Amino acid sequence: MYPRAVPRPEELRFRAGEVTLAGELLLPDAAPPGPAGRYPNVLLLGSWLARDRDGRLDADRHPAWFAPRARGQDGVPLLARVAAALAELGVASLRFDKRGCGSSGGSWQESDLFTLIDDARDALAALRGRRDLDPARTGIVGHGEGAGIAMSVAIGDPVVGPLGLIGASARSYRDVFRRGVAERSAAARRPAALARPRIADPLVAAIDAWSEEIVERADRREPAMDLRLPGAPPLRLALAGWEQAFHTPPRALATMLNRPVTLVHGRYDDISHPDESALLAAVLADREPLPVRLPSAGHDLAEADRSTIDDFAAEIASRLVPRSLPPVLLAISEMG
Repeated sequence: MYPRAVPRPEELRFRAGEVTLAGELLLPDAAPPGPAGRYPNVLLLGSWLARDRDGRLDADRHPAWFAPRARGQDGVPLLARVAAALAELGVASLRFDKRGCGSSGGSWQESDLFTLIDDARDALAALRGRRDLDPARTGIVGHGEGAGIAMSVAIGDPVVGPLGLIGASARSYRDVFRRGVAERSAAARRPAALARPRIADPLVAAIDAWSEEIVERADRREPAMDLRLPGAPPLRLALAGWEQAFHTPPRALATMLNRPVTLVHGRYDDISHPDESALLAAVLADREPLPVRLPSAGHDLAEADRSTIDDFAAEIASRLVPRSLPPVLLAISEMG
């Protein structure tokens, strides 16, 4: 029996506007096949709130915001699990800390949606600058908020291939947010015997408590509001990103997509209801039948077994076929 291959992690930093973002490029253990010697590659994008490169709520850098976080079923958070599964299939991946999280510069609470979209584009540029990665075979996996960002990037970038969307939303984030608040409130009122285990995060509790004021102020285009967290100074939360998300429904983006898409949604997601992925599937069904995988898990798929992650990664990997490069990228590729 041969020992299991061990992927090769490499710290990668790249400029994103005025800040430097930090992440990890995970390379397969085996050499890339073919004479070109380049790996297909996937960019991994995290969900809502302040998250590190692995997709975990960043309690390390923001202990006043988040309680200690339960990890994935095998001890690894979602994006790290997806990265490892892709590496076993010969696919490289990049995942990075959001602004103000992990080792990245900037401020999460001051970031808006359009800035996060630009950050994803800058991450793609960092991938395309690598001689060991194939710019013609690139995909994006987005989780939650990252799913909408993945669609936004792909619409304007013809070289991006398959998309994998986990826990995506379809409607305006105003509607998704309000439903999530109601779901979390109902769960908190259930008898302990009926409630699924949940860790209380001070930031989430504050956002839920002030949800309607956040919506109203964002709709009025107020620049920011203060959130009070126990035992911590008030958090100044910029509202531009909320207002942008309210007016950028992902199902409108989906009508402009011409890519293969894979959808996975935790059956017990209390941030974005599984109905959201069903709505996206209905929009995308004009191009191909699109089933939605519904594992018995929450938003972060922590309860999902290994086969769920492996099957998802395998579908993304199988769809990483070469796409035509524009002249500039073609010239860069030939120089490599």
